[in-house]
Amino acid sequence: MYQPPHHREDRLEVQQQLITSSPFGLLISTGREGLLANGVPFILDPVRGPFGTLQAHVAKANEQWKGLNGQQVLVIFQGPQNYISPSYYETKRETGKVVPTWNYIMVQARGQALVHDDAQWLARQIEVLTNQHESSREQPWAVSDAPHDYMQSQMKGIVGIEIEITALEGKWKVSQNRPEADRRGVAEGLAHANPAMSDIVKLYGKI
Repeated sequence: MYQPPHHREDRLEVQQQLITSSPFGLLISTGREGLLANGVPFILDPVRGPFGTLQAHVAKANEQWKGLNGQQVLVIFQGPQNYISPSYYETKRETGKVVPTWNYIMVQARGQALVHDDAQWLARQIEVLTNQHESSREQPWAVSDAPHDYMQSQMKGIVGIEIEITALEGKWKVSQNRPEADRRGVAEGLAHANPAMSDIVKLYGKI
């Protein structure tokens, strides 16, 4: 990933927080006919391995898992992103020497994939994934709410994927390279349209 120094985010806890808050990752691997990519919801074990370990499952009908075992893969997680108009910049009014750009935050995780078809592993992964996303609901749904036989039949149609992360890169391209007046203009310009990105610009721009 192209990484200008002022856009690098190397703090592990910040990188992992993006994965946790935006867990729908793009899994990229190679197959018999070339590159393969699928969006997959992941869970992160932050303490297994030097950078954490990712777990997910895919349908057996998904060709990507075949030949995946032992392969080096890439998983991309993306947080808030937004088009940045030159009209946000004070520099536009001063000199006119500005162009549009795009702000975004992204983490790229690399590691060796392992494929799991063990029923206990799959059941545990599904339960953890479900609990994470149901926990904020007033009446969370639990895997145990579904009939046991039904869940067993559903699990026969999936396979698990585990990736111990061996390399992790974070890129927070959020107007850090602009003058302070421009950073303020971006934060104000996005305050209503994209408050999450506006807050990130304020944080990283120290405004």
